[in-house]
Amino acid sequence: MRYLFLVLLLISFSFSNDFRRDGTRKVVVDSTAKLMWIDNFSNVKNRLNHSDATDYCESLSYAGYDNWRLPTIEEFELIVDKTNERSYINRAFKFNMPVGYWASKAHWRTFWFYADYMFFVSGTPYYDSRHKKKFVRCVRDIN
Repeated sequence: MRYLFLVLLLISFSFSNDFRRDGTRKVVVDSTAKLMWIDNFSNVKNRLNHSDATDYCESLSYAGYDNWRLPTIEEFELIVDKTNERSYINRAFKFNMPVGYWASKAHWRTFWFYADYMFFVSGTPYYDSRHKKKFVRCVRDIN
């Protein structure tokens, strides 16, 4: 049993994400998941409904890229850091509100009335009415 625990611990460290902040472009790069996250003042300023948040990210041109999108809830879970009790987000991120950030998925079983969001007060995913305003953090895939 002890060896199983050690193997699982080693596996978890080998899959842990490697975050690096680029302060010049105001992005955070996750080289493990191959993601680039916007991390600037807009992350604590822009509150939009889900439809407008989706359009905002998809039409955004930032840091020389135009392939931004809303993250999935699984991608948000990669940046949750429960050891950072101030905001439950990885410490590489400088701009964060400890409340809800829209994720990309809207729920068909509610006729797309609800969508996922990450609640950084607890580092927990939830869903809410797509008409409510929440914060926006765009992400893009790195090739």
